[in-house]
Amino acid sequence: MAKGGAKKAAARARRDAANRLLADNRLARHQYEILDTLETGIELLGTEVKSIRAGQVNLRDGFCLIRNGELQLHNVHISPHSHAGAYFNHDPLRVRKLLAHRREIDKLRGALDQKGLTLIPLNLHLKGSWIKVTLGLGKGRKLHDKRQEERRKQDARETRAAIARY
Repeated sequence: MAKGGAKKAAARARRDAANRLLADNRLARHQYEILDTLETGIELLGTEVKSIRAGQVNLRDGFCLIRNGELQLHNVHISPHSHAGAYFNHDPLRVRKLLAHRREIDKLRGALDQKGLTLIPLNLHLKGSWIKVTLGLGKGRKLHDKRQEERRKQDARETRAAIARY
């Protein structure tokens, strides 16, 4: 019986390794109220894949646009690969195409036409051997909204601590 449990634990460990987080944009959830999320593929070059797997990516200033019916990822910095020559390396800030179904893109286009909504990359993660991007449809928060959210989180923390004491 112990072997079966070990096999399940090993399978879970392999699955977790195949679905690991590569980069996260934690500031986006502070600056924006995320209304909806979408997981898309991303069109990458070989040196970009190697750099992303090494954790050399910055999503902080990234945003997405819909141009010519295609989703495009702008201003995401993927560092050049250290073991490739200058000729074979990629441009760190190039515009990358995101892979989504037509109806998903049309749904996003309708939402983006509303005033004040934007598409932000929330994280890069592995799904099997594929690198995926989670996009968030967000509305920008004002300073008072950020303070109110921080106050709500603090109250929740204090409540959990009070319940744990009893």
